[in-house]
Amino acid sequence: MIDKILSAATGGLAETIMGAVKDYFPPDMKEDDKQKFALAFKNVELQKQTQVDKAANEAEKNINERIAAHEGTAKDLMSLPVVGRLLIFARGCQRPVWGFATMYIDFMWFSNAWVLNERQESAVWVINLLVLGFLFGERAIKNVMPLVAQYFGKK
Repeated sequence: MIDKILSAATGGLAETIMGAVKDYFPPDMKEDDKQKFALAFKNVELQKQTQVDKAANEAEKNINERIAAHEGTAKDLMSLPVVGRLLIFARGCQRPVWGFATMYIDFMWFSNAWVLNERQESAVWVINLLVLGFLFGERAIKNVMPLVAQYFGKK
């Protein structure tokens, strides 16, 4: 989202200015001079883009620092002798555990090893969407949806 805002703020500034100013160039102006003006406008655009990029990086850095200050980091957990290491381990292994558990549930469901009623099937759908959505992101859902549509299209 930040990239879209940044490109809207600075994208194509040099071309826009050149397009507006071109009509006001003297008719006898040399092509080299026109190119120099275009280059100057491009340099202004690049400087402005650099400023915007620096501001965006600084904002992202501030957000990360604020999250670390409020929620803590893995180094903070290491100060707790046993519990800290256990929490770091649990935090690190939750994605594979949820992923493999969901794959097992799906395998048992699709192989007809489990006969589920309508309510249980809807719960399996919810579990799949939650695991795919929150743990693996939007890309995972986009990759799986054609398979799901194909599966239900054949039924």
